[in-house]
Amino acid sequence: MPAVTLRDIRERLRAHPHAVDALIAVGTFCCILLGASTEPHGPDGQPRFAEREISGQTVLLAALSCGVLALRRRAPMPVLALTGAISVLALAAGEGPTGGSAPEAPLVSAAVIALYTVSNTTDRRTSWQVGAVSVGVLTGASMLFGARPWYAQENLGIFAWTALAAAVGEAVRNRRAFVDAIQERAERAERTREEEARRRVAEERMRIARELHDVVAHHIALVNVQAGVASHVMDRRPDQAKQALSHVRDASRHALAELQTTVGLLRQSGESTAPTEPAPGLEVLDDLVEGFRNAGMSVAVEAPPPAGGPPLSSAVDLTAYRVVQEALTNVHKHAGSGAHAEVRIQRDAEALEIVVVDDGAGTTHTVPDEAADPADGDEPGRAAGGTGGHGLVGMRERAAALHGVCETGPLPGGGFRVHVRLPLETTAPRKETPA
Repeated sequence: MPAVTLRDIRERLRAHPHAVDALIAVGTFCCILLGASTEPHGPDGQPRFAEREISGQTVLLAALSCGVLALRRRAPMPVLALTGAISVLALAAGEGPTGGSAPEAPLVSAAVIALYTVSNTTDRRTSWQVGAVSVGVLTGASMLFGARPWYAQENLGIFAWTALAAAVGEAVRNRRAFVDAIQERAERAERTREEEARRRVAEERMRIARELHDVVAHHIALVNVQAGVASHVMDRRPDQAKQALSHVRDASRHALAELQTTVGLLRQSGESTAPTEPAPGLEVLDDLVEGFRNAGMSVAVEAPPPAGGPPLSSAVDLTAYRVVQEALTNVHKHAGSGAHAEVRIQRDAEALEIVVVDDGAGTTHTVPDEAADPADGDEPGRAAGGTGGHGLVGMRERAAALHGVCETGPLPGGGFRVHVRLPLETTAPRKETPA
C-alpha cells in the first residue's frame, strides 16, 4: 500500500469540511466533560481527573453547545452568539465554584472555537469588534460567577484563550488572503505570457505574409508583362521576344530565391537551414529599377547620399525597399509599361522619406486576365484613392510597424502618389494619415 503523507490527509480533510466540523464538535464535547470532572487543585497541588461529579445540566449544555458548533462554517456569527450565551448562562446558573474553580468554566471552549471561526471568515473590522466583545463578555462572566478570587488563573486563562482565538483567526485569514493574491498574480502573469506569445506569433505571421505578398506581386507582375510582350512580338520580332523571355527567366529566378529565403524562416530545427544572404535593401535599388526599365517603364530615381550619420537599420532599410518595390509594381500593373515614375528618397536627422509618383500615362499590354496576380487586388484601391488592396495595406502596415506614416492617393492631374515617412529611431506610435 502506498504511504499516506500528511499532505494527503490534509487534502482529504479539506474535501469533507462538514465531517471535520463534526469531529471537532465531538472532540470539544469530550474535552468539556473531562475538564468539568477534573479537580484542578488537588491536595498535593496536582490536578485530579474524574474527582468531581458532573451534573446533568452541564452535560446537556455541553451537548447543545457542541452540537451547534458543528454548524460553525455555515453560520459563524449565530454559532458564536449561541455558544457564548450558553457559556454565560452555565456560569450564572451553576452551583458556583467548588474548591476555587467552577465546573461550568470548560463550556467556554466551544465559544473559543466559534470566535476563531468568526475571525477567520469575516473582515478585519468585524473580527476586531466581535473579538473585543466576546473577550470582554466571557472573561467578565467568568470573573463574576467563576473561580475565586476574580483574578484566579482559570479566569485569566479564559481571557488568554479567547484573545488568542481572535488573533489566530485574524492571522490565518490574512495569510490565506496573501496566498490567494500571490496565486492570482501568478495566474495573471501566466495569462500575460500566453497573450504576449500569441501576439508575437500573429505579428510574425503578418510579417511573413507581407514579405510573400511583396515578392510574389512584384516578380509575377514583371513575368506577366514580359510574357505578354514575348507572345505579342514572337512572330514579327523574335529577337525582342527572346530578350523578353530572358527577363522572364531572371525575374522568376529572383522570385524563387526570395521565396526560398522567406519560407526558410518557417523551417523547423533539424531541417535544412535557410539561406543566409541578407534581406534586400536600398543598396540593391538600382537592380530593382533596372528590372522595371527592362519591362518598358520609365523610372527616374532621386536619392542623394546622406550627409553623414549612422547607417540605416535593417528594418528601415528593408521597409524602404519594399515600399518602392510595391509602389513601382502598382504603377506597372495599373498605369502600364509606358508610364513614367519618379522615386525620391531623402534622409534627414530624424526620418527617411520615400515618395513615388507616376503620371498614369502608360499603356497596358494585352495579356490574359487570369495571368494577373490574384494575391494583390490593388486595382480597386488605386482607383478609389488607395483605400483597398493588400499591397497598399501592406505598405501601411510596414510603416505603422516602425511608427511611421504612409499616405497614398491619386493626383489631381492624373497619376498616383505614395509618400512614406519612416523614423530612424523608435518613438511613440504615430497614427496613420489617410489619403
